Amino acid sequence: MHLPRALISKLYLHLQSTRHPLSPPVLILVALEPDALCACRILTRLLKHDYIPHKIQPVAGYADLERLGGELVAPMMETRGGSGGLVVCLGVGGMADLGTVLGIEPEGEENTFGGVEVWVMDAHRPWNLGNVFGGFPLEPETESATTFSARSPIGVKGGRIDRAYRPGKGGIVVIDDGDIEDELTKERDAYLALVDMPDIEDDGEDLDGSDSEEEEEEEEEEPRAKVGQKRKSWSAFDDEDSDDEDRPTQRRRSNSSSSIAASPRRPAQRGLISLQDEAIFSSSSPIDPPTAAQPPKALSARTLRRRLLRLRRENEGILRDYYRLGTSYSEPISSLMYSLASELGREDNDLLWLTIVGVTSMELYGRSSAGVAVPVRGTEGRPASGWLGVRGARIRQLLRDEVRRLNPPEIGNGRLLPEASGIIPTTARSPEDTSIRLSPEPKFLLIRHWSLYDSMLHSPYLFSRLKTWSETGLKRLHKLLAKMGVSLVQCKQSYTHMDMNVKRELRQKLLKYASLYNLDELVPSIDTDGKDRAGAKDGWGFVRSWGWRATLSAQDVGVIIGALLEVGKNTSAPDAVPSGPSQELIDPSDDQTQSEEWLPRFWDAYDALEDIECLKAGLPTAQLLHKAIFTNGTTILKKKQVQHLRSFRMCIVKDSPDASLFNHPGALTKLALWVGEALAEQEKDATGKLAHGGRGTPLVVASLDEKRGVYVVVGTGGGGGPDSNFVDREAAKKKAEAKEKREKEKEEQRKIKAKIREEKRAARAARDEEAEEEEESEEDSESEDDDDESDDDDDGERERGYGLNKFGTAFQDVVAETSARVRIDSFEHCVVEVKKEDLGGFLESLSMKTVVG
Repeated sequence: MHLPRALISKLYLHLQSTRHPLSPPVLILVALEPDALCACRILTRLLKHDYIPHKIQPVAGYADLERLGGELVAPMMETRGGSGGLVVCLGVGGMADLGTVLGIEPEGEENTFGGVEVWVMDAHRPWNLGNVFGGFPLEPETESATTFSARSPIGVKGGRIDRAYRPGKGGIVVIDDGDIEDELTKERDAYLALVDMPDIEDDGEDLDGSDSEEEEEEEEEEPRAKVGQKRKSWSAFDDEDSDDEDRPTQRRRSNSSSSIAASPRRPAQRGLISLQDEAIFSSSSPIDPPTAAQPPKALSARTLRRRLLRLRRENEGILRDYYRLGTSYSEPISSLMYSLASELGREDNDLLWLTIVGVTSMELYGRSSAGVAVPVRGTEGRPASGWLGVRGARIRQLLRDEVRRLNPPEIGNGRLLPEASGIIPTTARSPEDTSIRLSPEPKFLLIRHWSLYDSMLHSPYLFSRLKTWSETGLKRLHKLLAKMGVSLVQCKQSYTHMDMNVKRELRQKLLKYASLYNLDELVPSIDTDGKDRAGAKDGWGFVRSWGWRATLSAQDVGVIIGALLEVGKNTSAPDAVPSGPSQELIDPSDDQTQSEEWLPRFWDAYDALEDIECLKAGLPTAQLLHKAIFTNGTTILKKKQVQHLRSFRMCIVKDSPDASLFNHPGALTKLALWVGEALAEQEKDATGKLAHGGRGTPLVVASLDEKRGVYVVVGTGGGGGPDSNFVDREAAKKKAEAKEKREKEKEEQRKIKAKIREEKRAARAARDEEAEEEEESEEDSESEDDDDESDDDDDGERERGYGLNKFGTAFQDVVAETSARVRIDSFEHCVVEVKKEDLGGFLESLSMKTVVG
């Protein structure tokens, strides 16, 4: 069931009013990513304020989630000796059937959930529809309440929670950021229809014939029946399917001993249609048909069966199409958590800063409404709108408004603040200054903690636009600095110790010369300047000070937190340990070792979010990681290690001393985005446009983990522009409004013409009928011309899911079709692990799949 955004504080207020010191602690399951980490910090601040005990548990992947479900969540159920409680999932499990994975909906048992309530906040899409429209204990069946909807708890209608809902019995509650109510109406109707359908066998027969043809065929067949023989009853079809119910649940092919169900299923009492596995869609629903739905005597059982099968296939197709749209991202969960704090009246600078860092980190990992993809910057057919398109721009503007509200500017001293004149702030205003400020941040990396030259050299934006991976690109960078009047000696000093005049004029010079090098988005436009403090300041970043100790931008913090999660506190790359012959299957003990390695990094990053000294200590780690990204990206492009396969490009990270850094999916994703953006610029320069309708060719990057004998593979691309879905939806609305307006105008014109025609007829009643008919034919031809014009305006609309990253579904198709030993355990479905010996066959099969919609 899902909670509308307008009621986001409802469940928390109930939790606040019902908790006491003896209540079990709230269990918080957190994904190992910066956005979830920031949301966790916000939630724990709220819980501490209300003296609610809680426990934080990091989760590395699906195998880890299933293990924690068995060890921590299932024992909380009242039916297993627990006292119920609350589990909050942050960035965890939105795409999986949590009832099955966590063990709170055991198959075959009537009493589910056992007082355990699960809140789900996740930006990953697509949703698991079982969590969204189901996920609650059913009320006892009565004569008047036999359907799924009728047995829903009070206050839950069609899976939607309203104000009458009373928590306490347990269930899965998905926090809706607005997408469910706006976009999933068709999926909701199909899901609810399938849950209540009777269980009949689908033998794959062709159902294209019409009902009239079916009835004619049956009329011919009926006389052939023996006298006294009863027609096969409806329940007989159920008896034929009883054998199917004993079949084991299909699970995703996994190389770990604790496999995760790719298509987790609800208990038999609910008949949930499951996720992503087509085989499961053909299974029968065990719900008995309600007595009111018995077929009328006028129609035979065969006709009704064919009609029901046709309807079932249609609804199953709707759900299957939804799950195969491709992966994408919605609003960051840190932003959603800040909305909760705002409704409770608890917002302050600390929570606002955590939200800003979480939102900024989404862009660093290439997460947009088109999935993990290279940002489309200013293509010919679509202006650049950045991360998450218009929606992301609105979120950033709201955050800028919050910064102004909670950090009013200093007034009365008559002194112009440095950032107002375009200078990048590097120090606090006073020893006690902890305010958040808006800053015209350039697209450089860690500029306050590096030299200007190194910051520009390691910028992913300049890496692709200036081609700094080549000798020609380095000369172009030197030429840009020379035109700006900055010597190489000076720009290689620490930025904080550079000449103040150079720093004061840096933005103006960048604005002056950026257009000569195709760097129009390098710094915020001059249009955002001016004396109006309430200006939009589009493109401006966020900076916070911690007194004299440090001044960091939100991007700096996001880069450091990400590096701590991916590399750890080590300042040197770990040595690769060669392994012996690879095992037949991926050893499940490797997962435990990997989890034990990643979890300490989580706590280092968690502490760094509120301890400025820990954050500063992570700077060398961030610099090490991005130096490795620059070095390996340069090697891949210089040595032309990118191979062109049928539907994507492919490269492998190898022969590098720091290649082991990219065994973490997050670090490998960053490298893939750097290389992918550079390839897109090369493609644009060579052909004048990007392939696949302006989205560019997708890229697959693999890195060998020598210790475990597996390749970590990540697929990026599919793009379509981060704004494509929103723009298409808005264009459809505008087109519908324009068409309605034209229809109204035509109707008015028709009335006016009819009135004039009647007047002419009355005035010229003596004229012959021939002239009148000629006049009417002319008017009819005019109206037909108008209709033709309106028809010409209708253009073909893009299909839903256009441009989304489809590597997740492609990976699962390859697993189902080949014998390659592959494990899909990451919450990012575009990341997989492939056995070293099976990589060639895996890529060969993958190359035949459609990875761009």
